[in-house]
Amino acid sequence: MVDEEQQEKIVKLKGGNIDLDLISNPEVPWEQDKCPWNVAENTNEHRCAVKNVSICKYFRGIEPIDTVLCAYPKI
Repeated sequence: MVDEEQQEKIVKLKGGNIDLDLISNPEVPWEQDKCPWNVAENTNEHRCAVKNVSICKYFRGIEPIDTVLCAYPKI
């Protein structure tokens, strides 16, 4: 049995495509939330998932429509 304090918190982030970083971009016509890991590190390096390349260690899946489930621990 997992202690409640050990359970990870899942945050739902609005995103249009998991190949894209969740960073507001004026060229993207839909609303996106910022990646909490990028915010914490003041960078644009981290991506949720890049097809055939990588998956973020905090990525926990996708819910319709285009909502990324994120377990970044410092939200």
